[in-house]
Amino acid sequence: MATLKVPPHPPSPTEDSEQLRKAFKGWGTNEALIISILGHRNAVQRKLIREAYNVTYGEDLLKDLDKELSSDFERVVLLWILDPAERDAYLANEATKKMTSDNWVILEIASTRSSLDLLKAKQAYQIRFKKSLEEDVAYHTSGDIRKLLVPLVSTFRYEGEEVNMTLAKSEAKVLHGKISGKTYNDEDLIRILTTRSRAQLSATLNHYKDEFGNAINKDLKTDPKDAYLKLLRAAIKCLTFPEKYFAKVLRLAINKLGTDECALTRVVATRAEVDLQRVGEEYQRRNSVPLDRAIANDTSGDYKSFLLALAGHEK
Repeated sequence: MATLKVPPHPPSPTEDSEQLRKAFKGWGTNEALIISILGHRNAVQRKLIREAYNVTYGEDLLKDLDKELSSDFERVVLLWILDPAERDAYLANEATKKMTSDNWVILEIASTRSSLDLLKAKQAYQIRFKKSLEEDVAYHTSGDIRKLLVPLVSTFRYEGEEVNMTLAKSEAKVLHGKISGKTYNDEDLIRILTTRSRAQLSATLNHYKDEFGNAINKDLKTDPKDAYLKLLRAAIKCLTFPEKYFAKVLRLAINKLGTDECALTRVVATRAEVDLQRVGEEYQRRNSVPLDRAIANDTSGDYKSFLLALAGHEK
């Protein structure tokens, strides 16, 4: 469930683009006006605003925003205004670069997007960067992490709700056998996790718990510091309970010594139109604090105002 609040009768894209242009003029940028517009427009509306701005002024709204804004506020606005597929392509490319490499971002995009959304992101990646996402992930990772991430970004999962219980039981047994034997990088284990539909995988993991007594992620905690096992457990959580995964990312981003603005920005910007309400509910259940209050207490200024707008709360 989304948290983004869009007015029932918003101005036309041309009117919005005119107001944004006004926000850039004068002695100082009108950040409040920018927030009032872009913080309350969905992906389709934002795309139309960008097009109207280009037609009216012959300039790229993204470039003008980049010139007018700065710091964390600039990053969240620029990420937000991108089409979701463009945004994922940008984040994925950033995550494969040496100085900003982040396997967790690749994992999130591969494991929490629908099959169609992942395909669109990969198409946007090819158009923008003239190579494939799979190619970059394979080049910038190695060993077991490459063995997991490349299939995750390469798959096109079936999205239906049908479940084959005979298959679920047999594959639960396969998973248990591999994990009991500590062959965590086994091809069959990776194949099951990276190709089965979410419904089928959930049935398999439920049977795993019922038959063998532990949730699979508990059995995968034999070495809590192992980077591959951490990523493997996160992939399972992303595929089965993404709201729990993102609630934990937010908790770590907000509760650590010094806010992790990159993680906070990424989660809010990518989930506000998807399931940030459910993420917030899980966050409050685990931390006894509403997510918007946690964000408000840990951020400031225009950055704080924009995040709260996307989270559906501006007080």
